[in-house]
Amino acid sequence: MPLIALTGGIASGKSTIARRLEEHGAVVIDADQIVRDVQAPGSAVLQEIAATFGTDVIDASGALDRAALGERVFSDQDALARLNGIVHPAVRVESQRRMDAAFSDDASAVVVYDVPLLVEARVDDPWDMIVVAHAPAEERLCRLIELRGMEPHAAQDRINAQVSDDKRLAIADVVIDTAGTMEQTYQQTDALWKQLEAG
Repeated sequence: MPLIALTGGIASGKSTIARRLEEHGAVVIDADQIVRDVQAPGSAVLQEIAATFGTDVIDASGALDRAALGERVFSDQDALARLNGIVHPAVRVESQRRMDAAFSDDASAVVVYDVPLLVEARVDDPWDMIVVAHAPAEERLCRLIELRGMEPHAAQDRINAQVSDDKRLAIADVVIDTAGTMEQTYQQTDALWKQLEAG
């Protein structure tokens, strides 16, 4: 029952790898989705975010205005640290619940925790393997601007707010190079799956 951490910087191709592993049969637990779930309207986490950053980060429907909050925290390390202090503990509890449920359903499951902030928040957890999706920062910056339509300064702020590539690569058991074609990324991911299946 391997527990795999899959991480990578923003726009590194991590989600592509996660989807491919899921196609092979892995149970993928998405940390970003858990973040959205614990910040749902009416949640204690959302109330604490509003109390800390102001009610203007809540939109008219009562949901978190992620863009407004992002503008506030991604260029301010102290603000980002305060936000992480609110969100990370709730994400840790919920992700553990989902991992436990996956192994309860199938003791031999391959569970992949898709987590962007592994180095920042979860590096010391008992992972069986850490997989890093890697593309150079310049490539990721281009993807954010061209594929996600972000302004260059906002894209650079997002990259700067995360740990360096060197720190991520230093903890990797397996590195999947996503700077090439999609097919090349798939080939590396398929090889990883064969390795996991072989135990």
